[in-house]
Amino acid sequence: MDILYRPRRLRQNDAIRALVRETELNVHDLIYPIFVMHGMNTQEGIQSMPGIYRYSIDRLMEEVEDIVKFGIPGILIFGLPEHKDAVGSEAYADDGIVQEAVKAIKGRFPSLLVITDVCLCEYTDHGHCGIVKDGIVDNDASAELIARTALSHARAGADIVAPSDMMDGRIGAVRKALDQNGYQHISIMAYSAKYASAFYGPFREAAQSAPQFGDRRSYQMDPANAREALREVKLDIQEGADVVMVKPALSYLDIIHAVKQRFDVPLAAYNVSGEYAMIKAASANGWMDEHNAALEALTSIKRAGADIIITYFAKDVAKWLDTIL
Repeated sequence: MDILYRPRRLRQNDAIRALVRETELNVHDLIYPIFVMHGMNTQEGIQSMPGIYRYSIDRLMEEVEDIVKFGIPGILIFGLPEHKDAVGSEAYADDGIVQEAVKAIKGRFPSLLVITDVCLCEYTDHGHCGIVKDGIVDNDASAELIARTALSHARAGADIVAPSDMMDGRIGAVRKALDQNGYQHISIMAYSAKYASAFYGPFREAAQSAPQFGDRRSYQMDPANAREALREVKLDIQEGADVVMVKPALSYLDIIHAVKQRFDVPLAAYNVSGEYAMIKAASANGWMDEHNAALEALTSIKRAGADIIITYFAKDVAKWLDTIL
C-alpha cells in the first residue's frame, strides 16, 4: 500500500504531540468563581459541587492566597446576603457582602484581577434577577438597579463588573452609571448569550438563588436559538461591553465559535456548575478519569474560540498543566 502522508507520524510520542499541538490551555486563560458569605471562620461545602465552598471573608483570604500562588490571574465573586428582600437591596449596599469582600481582597492582593457578578437573584426573596411587578420581571426598573449594583462594586475596588441578569439595555445603563461617576476605566464583562440552562442547578444550591416561582426563560435565552445570540452580543458591544460571554460553555461550543468568528472582542465562556458536577460525579463513581476529562473539556472550549474560561476546575488545572493530553 502506497501512502504518501501518514498523520500518525506526528502522534508518535508526547514531545511530537506537544510540538504540533494547535490549541494550548494556559493558566492565564482561567478565572476562578468563588462564593462569599457573612460570618466569621466559616467554610461551607456544597454537596453538588465537591471541592467548592462558601467562605466568610476571613476564610476567603486563605483561599485567595492559594489562587494567587497557583498563578490564576483573576476571580469572579458571587455573594450570599444576610437578608433578602423584594428589591435585592444588599446587592447595591456599600457594605454588602460582595463590596466588603472586594475591599478585603484588593487590600491584601492588589494585583489580583477581581471581577464581580452583577445580578439581583441571590439578593431577592423571590429569586429572580430583577424587580417583579404583577408576577413579571420589570426590565427597565431592574436595569436601573443592576447599574446601581455595578457602580457600588466599582466603588469598592472591582476591576471588572459582569452583569449576568440578561435585562435588555443593562450594559448601556451600567456603562452610563460608571462613566458619569468617574469610573470610565472599569471594564464590563457582559453575560451576552446566557441561556436558560438546566446546567445551572448546582450553582443555585451554592448561591441559594433558585427562583421561588416560575423560571427565567422570559429573560434568559432559549437553548434552541443561535442567531439570537449574535444579536445579543452585537447589542452588548454597541452598548459598551469590553468583554462578551457565552454561558454555559460545553453545550454551546457552536455559539462560542460563531461569536469568535463574527466579533473582534475578547470572548469569555463559563464552564458552569452542572458541567463541573457531571465530571466530578462520574469521576467519583469510577466512570471517568477526572484529570483527562476536565482538561479535554476545557481545551474544547479554548479550541472553539474562548479567550477566557471561567471554571471551577481552575485550581486543579493549575496543578495539571504540566500533563500532556
